[in-house]
Amino acid sequence: MIGVIAKLKAADGKDAALEQAFGELAAKVRAGEPGCLMYQLTKSRTEPGVYKVLELYKDEDALNAHRASEHFKAAGPSLGAVMAGRPEVEYLDGV
Repeated sequence: MIGVIAKLKAADGKDAALEQAFGELAAKVRAGEPGCLMYQLTKSRTEPGVYKVLELYKDEDALNAHRASEHFKAAGPSLGAVMAGRPEVEYLDGV
């Protein structure tokens, strides 16, 4: 099992737009990626405009399928337009 935590920072005033863009992506991930066990956007209680995506994949093949999916690639421009910089991504191994 592979976990991923991606930290996203919304551009000023773009929280709602980030949530909407991510929601559209998440619906496609949940519908089309059986190897993705969890794909959840969460919002920080202490850092304004900071979100963390909690992801859990069955295995490396499932993670690679997510990265290669058309819906993931297509979401890049819409998410990038509402973010303040690149996401910070941490990969975790299940124990």
